[in-house]
Amino acid sequence: MAHLIAPSLLTADFGRLYEVIELINKSEADWFHIDVMDGVFVPNISFGFPVIESIKKLAEKPLDVHLMIVDPDKYIDTFKKAGADILTVHYEACTHLHSTLQKIKSAGMKAGVSLNPHTPVHLLEEIITEADMILIMSVNPGFGAQKFIEHSYEKIKKLKKMIFSTKSDTLIEVDGGVGINNAKNLIKAGVDVLVAGNSILSSENPIETIHKLKTLS
Repeated sequence: MAHLIAPSLLTADFGRLYEVIELINKSEADWFHIDVMDGVFVPNISFGFPVIESIKKLAEKPLDVHLMIVDPDKYIDTFKKAGADILTVHYEACTHLHSTLQKIKSAGMKAGVSLNPHTPVHLLEEIITEADMILIMSVNPGFGAQKFIEHSYEKIKKLKKMIFSTKSDTLIEVDGGVGINNAKNLIKAGVDVLVAGNSILSSENPIETIHKLKTLS
């Protein structure tokens, strides 16, 4: 499978959000990546339901929604109604992760699990076949435009081996400090989905940057 590109809206100019959405619609990007923060699980607050609903009305590609919130089970159905196509929860925020994944799937969405930089991948052994996607955080969650954590490559390689050994179709997504300088190595390590925000939206030509990321091999 060719790798996917999911531009993150976290670093977008919210005053120009319509323009950014139209830009991504016209590009070779595959998904919109939306980071939802509650100010509790991470020290920041971002998109709420009305904003996601507005994005869904304009977006011509799936919404990849990443929840950095406590007790995500409370809001699964609400995120589905708001327009999420893929819903990713944090391992660290879920007491009953298997149950949470089943609820997401029952609501009609793809189910993802995210790991913070300090969380080892072996903790996913019992649920790897239940997840449609694993999101490796290559920065500490909460803010955009952070420096890539180099140890992430080893986590990705370990995770890829786990996926192969279980004959799972689980995708690997990476988010944080992703750009032209490291995207090729991430793909070689086993990444299927590249999330990039600052490196795309702060570039002189975002559509061309997306094209370069998409055509790496």
